[in-house]
Amino acid sequence: MSDLSTQLPDRLNRPEETGLDPGLLVPLLRLLVDGDPVTIEQLATAAGRTPEQVCNGLAAVPDTEYDDQGRIVGQGLTLRPTPHRFAVAGQELYTWCALDTLVFPGLLDRAARVESVSPASGERIVVAVNVDPATGVTRVEPASAVVSLVNPEQITSIRSSFCDQVHYFTSADDAAGWLAEHPGAQAVPVIEAHQIGIELASHLLDRLRADAQTADRCHRCC
Repeated sequence: MSDLSTQLPDRLNRPEETGLDPGLLVPLLRLLVDGDPVTIEQLATAAGRTPEQVCNGLAAVPDTEYDDQGRIVGQGLTLRPTPHRFAVAGQELYTWCALDTLVFPGLLDRAARVESVSPASGERIVVAVNVDPATGVTRVEPASAVVSLVNPEQITSIRSSFCDQVHYFTSADDAAGWLAEHPGAQAVPVIEAHQIGIELASHLLDRLRADAQTADRCHRCC
């Protein structure tokens, strides 16, 4: 297992670094997966927060995407086209990066079919991901496909500093030129990247449950 495979799940789970709040991210993903823009009020209801709290939380992730009506259309999972197609329950969506496609099935509790394009060769990669970690990735075409990973010094703008460097490639050879231009980056097999995704999803859900329990105790005390 690569060094980044052990470092990234912990680092990407730190809201103080990424700005991502599981208490907002997970409810937002579960709304966006229906394929429609999400209002601040909808997210506030789903997350059990006030609209002001939601706006403040979203502001911590400056890459969050909005439409011209101020509705949310993307945070990791997006309604806007990217190289990473993410099909779930008949909905054609997109993600900011290759790793997102391997994390989100666990957070959404839904299987997904992924189609991505190598930034080096332009060739297509297809991946199928189950919710059950025991079965996990059930299809990788071509079988030699890899995922690039980086560990930037700062992740305050997660899309530009991290996601934009996390791609699918058809093989290690396909990724070689890109890796040469990105010192410190690594390419790992899709199965290994999926293990990172499982661990990260587990961390995020654990934090979500812990925060919910804390809020419930505070509510009962008050």
